[in-house]
Amino acid sequence: MSYDLVVIGTGPGGYVCAIRAAQLGLKTAVVEKRATHGGTCLNVGCIPSKALLHASELFADARDHFGHLGIGVGTPTLDLAQMMRFKDEGVAGNVKGVEFLLKKNKVDAFRGTARLAGANSVEVRAEDGTTQMLETKAVVVATGSTVAPLRGVELDGEVVVSSDEAIALPVLPKKLVVVGAGVIGLELGSVWRRLGSEVTVVEYLDRILPGLDSEVAKQFQRILGKQGFVFKLSTKVTKVERTGAGATVTIEPAQGEGAAETLEADVVLVATGRIPYSEGLGLAELGIALDPKGRIIVDPHFSTNVAGVYAIGDVIAGPMLAHKAEDEGVAIAEILAGKAGHVNYDVIPSVVYTNPEVAAVGRSEEELKEAGVAYSVGKFPFTANGRAKANATTDGFVKILADATTDRVLGVHIVGARAGDLIAEAAMAMEFGASSEDIARTCHAHPTLAEAVKEAAMAVEKRAIHM
Repeated sequence: MSYDLVVIGTGPGGYVCAIRAAQLGLKTAVVEKRATHGGTCLNVGCIPSKALLHASELFADARDHFGHLGIGVGTPTLDLAQMMRFKDEGVAGNVKGVEFLLKKNKVDAFRGTARLAGANSVEVRAEDGTTQMLETKAVVVATGSTVAPLRGVELDGEVVVSSDEAIALPVLPKKLVVVGAGVIGLELGSVWRRLGSEVTVVEYLDRILPGLDSEVAKQFQRILGKQGFVFKLSTKVTKVERTGAGATVTIEPAQGEGAAETLEADVVLVATGRIPYSEGLGLAELGIALDPKGRIIVDPHFSTNVAGVYAIGDVIAGPMLAHKAEDEGVAIAEILAGKAGHVNYDVIPSVVYTNPEVAAVGRSEEELKEAGVAYSVGKFPFTANGRAKANATTDGFVKILADATTDRVLGVHIVGARAGDLIAEAAMAMEFGASSEDIARTCHAHPTLAEAVKEAAMAVEKRAIHM
């Protein structure tokens, strides 16, 4: 069977790449080893975790805030099994949607494990062991990432779990220990904290959310502390031992000076990051170059060192974000079709879907200082925003960083309600090279949370109105 393009993996990068290629007239096929399309994101990552974040937020609101709003519902009870069914319904709807879109765009889908038999050949091995060969002009590797292991800690999928199992716990853990204070750990920790678990987060570094603007991270940590999170920063996990139905976690100071301590847990969530997934692809046999972190090395046009083989998404360098992979998928499809595909890596937003949310795009203060870039800062708190006051969602602030000379927006950082939606305005502004004055002089509807973005832009020139 001969194709213009074969895409290995149907996560956000892979399926978007295949659909765009088909739209551009390329005869396209995808290979997927899972029973359903969508990759980690739709099956066990982005989508199911957001469903649980949404459901647990409503549960906590009903328990803690409805009375203040004048809504009497009594004490809500948790039906965890039904909440998991709700999550699964959302997953099913999304993966079926991807399957529909592939069919609609006449993309051929093959089930099985893919291996590069050559620069222009992909072997597909089905679950029953049968194989077939796909001949193609180009191959895009979009196999995503997998859970990063923690040295000396073995996952058993029941008590010591990864994010894959943490979205499907059958019983509410009384005590949950989260290893890693990154996005995944804090999001899933939030789910179980809202539902009633005691959550302790152990982080090797001296801060949460490494890579995020430090001022935002510090305020966010304070907010999570008020919600009941316990943080053990500058701390390393040295041992996790099963103890009947639970586990004992031994921790020590990260720098090795100080006494060891033990934490009892019903569940231990290892959330120490993710690593590229390229197992069984035949990369070494084909001579495809990898970097020291196991990522496929590509040039600015996503081409590997082997002509005809390309790679996108989590399996190459850059932030492991679904929307980054999607943009790369569109770009490589357009490049292969003779167009000018491009991804602006300076304007890729990131979001932590907790409550409140955290979102950022562009550079942080620390990055600007390290680069020696002179900048101005404008900040505006949600405590001064009319809509936030009316909704009792006043935690957090908006911070805009602009070039001190040109006023061009270099970074926007938000902690607050709906931050993940608000950051889109900032990304759009930065994509078009906007100045803080451009945002400040753009009329924003009142009363909206988005007015805080405008006021932060005005604050760059120290002319915010409501602060």
